[in-house]
Amino acid sequence: MELILRATTLEDLPILFEHQRDPVANEMAAFPARDWEAFVANDAKIRADPTAIRRTVVVDGDVVGSIGCWGEDERDVGYWFDRTTWGRGIGTAALRAFLEEVTERPLWAHVWVENVGSIKVLERCGFVEVGRETTDVEEIIYRLP
Repeated sequence: MELILRATTLEDLPILFEHQRDPVANEMAAFPARDWEAFVANDAKIRADPTAIRRTVVVDGDVVGSIGCWGEDERDVGYWFDRTTWGRGIGTAALRAFLEEVTERPLWAHVWVENVGSIKVLERCGFVEVGRETTDVEEIIYRLP
């Protein structure tokens, strides 16, 4: 498997948009899909943020997801992968590669308590649970020291 992280381009947006529309992924992440206008507006917000780092994840030549971090005071990590990649170690490999590039610490992540796959990815990469909070759903707060 050849995994590459590269800067996200406008050409990536249609593929990444489709990934985030997957109803199974939305349920797993407890995060609703955005329509195209909202998706593009969010991308513009990310691009305008000088603190944001966003990468497209490419495996064997195919765009399979995105990963990034943002925030000035508390740097949060987030990612989204095409469901066809789940269970193949791609999320873990992508996060490890991202953490080699982004060396600032601490980093934070928030994950729904029922998102077992994402919990495994974070813990395999050294994130530790430091708390929980409930907004719409109960989330585990992770920190990478």
